Amino acid sequence: MKMILYIVWVLFVIAAVFAVVRAVRTTKQDEQQAASWTRVQATVTGSVAGWTNGGGGSSRSRRFFPMYQFTDPQGTLFAGESEVPFASQPVPGAPIEVAYNPANPNESRQVSSKPRSTLGCIVPFFAVFALASLWFISIFPVD
Repeated sequence: MKMILYIVWVLFVIAAVFAVVRAVRTTKQDEQQAASWTRVQATVTGSVAGWTNGGGGSSRSRRFFPMYQFTDPQGTLFAGESEVPFASQPVPGAPIEVAYNPANPNESRQVSSKPRSTLGCIVPFFAVFALASLWFISIFPVD
């Protein structure tokens, strides 16, 4: 029985490491790509409401994803939707910083440090959880 618990633990750790490495690579690629893009102040035009998944036993909570618009140096108006969730509904007319691809201004994203700070919290959480679950398995009484 204990061997099965250790196998499940190893599979969990492998999956967690794979997920964290993939998230770090994706975030790093997005940051590097956006670093070469032009940054402008965009104006919030509204928001799309959504819900968190309520994972980890937490309750679901409402999140808002701002819709924005900005102009390029030629004065052409472009619109976009942020992937960065807000806990409260953003006020229309509020400024947010956006990076856009100069070759294709329809490709834009909100500049935010939230993905990086989230990863900074997830990595230690998984490490502590993995160690705590390993400890629990080692003391788990099996007949």
